[in-house]
Amino acid sequence: MDEIERQSEERGWDTAKTLAEALPYIQVYDRETVVIKYGGHAMGESAVAKQFAADVVLLKLMGVNPVVVHGGGPQISAMLDKAGVKSSFVDGLRVTDGDTMQVAEMVLSGAVNKEIAHWITMAGKEADVRGIGLSGKDAGLLTVEKTRRTKRDPDSMIEHEVDLGFVGEPTKVDAKLIRGLIASETDDWVPVIAPIGVTAEGQTFNVNADTVAGAMAGELRAKRMLLLTDVPGVKGADGEIIRQMTLEQAQLLIDTGVANGGMIPKLETAMAAVRAGVEAVVILDGRRPHAMLVELFTEHGAGTLVKAS
Repeated sequence: MDEIERQSEERGWDTAKTLAEALPYIQVYDRETVVIKYGGHAMGESAVAKQFAADVVLLKLMGVNPVVVHGGGPQISAMLDKAGVKSSFVDGLRVTDGDTMQVAEMVLSGAVNKEIAHWITMAGKEADVRGIGLSGKDAGLLTVEKTRRTKRDPDSMIEHEVDLGFVGEPTKVDAKLIRGLIASETDDWVPVIAPIGVTAEGQTFNVNADTVAGAMAGELRAKRMLLLTDVPGVKGADGEIIRQMTLEQAQLLIDTGVANGGMIPKLETAMAAVRAGVEAVVILDGRRPHAMLVELFTEHGAGTLVKAS
C-alpha cells in the first residue's frame, strides 16, 4: 500500500469515527425542527451558497426538519444602485418607499429566494430532497403591521416618530403550509422563506429577516434557531466569544453596551424567539464551512447559544 492509499484509508476511518461520535446528537435532533436564518454577504458567493445548500440537505437526510428564512440586504442594495435609487437607514432598518419596496420584493421573493431553493434541490437531487421557495405572502404565511420607530433629537431631546415606509413587524404567523411540508411522509421538502409580508388590508411590506426567522421559529416551537451571521458569535467585555448565555445575561450585555451595533437586534431576536418557545438560539458564523453541522452534531458547538436559563 503506497502513501496515498494509506492516507485515504485513514481518512475513511476518521470519517467513520466522526459519524459514530455524532450519533447521540443526531438522535437529539431526530424529527425536530431547526429554523435557519441565512443572510449576510456570504449569500453572494456561489461556492458558499452551494455548500450551505448541501449542509441543509444533509440535515434533512439525518432526520432534521430544516426551515430556511433568508435575507438579502446586499443584493437589494446592489439592485437599487443599478436603478439609481438611494437608500437611507434608521437604526439599521432600510427606509422603504414604494420604488424600494418593488425592488426588495423582486430581489427577495424572486432572485434570492429561488436561487437558494434551486441550490438545495440540486444538492439533494440524488435523494430527491427539494427546496421550495415561498414568501410571507404565500398561503397567508406572514401577517404584519407597519413598524413604528421613534428617534430622540440630540439637541431638544424630544422624541419624534420616524417613518420607515413599507417596513413591517410580524403580528401573526400561519405556519399550516410549513407544517404540512415538513411533516410529509412521502416527500422531503425544505421550505425557503423570503421576509415579505402583508398587512390585514393586503399591503406588501418588507420585514427584517432575523425577526421573521424568530417569529417562525417560535410558531413552529423549533428545537433550535440558527442565526447565520458574518461574525463567529457574541463577544464579551474581554473580547472572547461567549459560548453560552441566559436571557438575563444577554440583556445585561445590551444594557451595559458590551453588545452594540448589529449584534443588538440579533440578541433581541434570539431572546424573543426563546421567550416564544424555541429551546435555544445559536448565533454563529455562516461563512465557515459546515458551521451548522459542527453546532448541532458535535460536543463543542460553533457559536453563542442563548437559552432561557
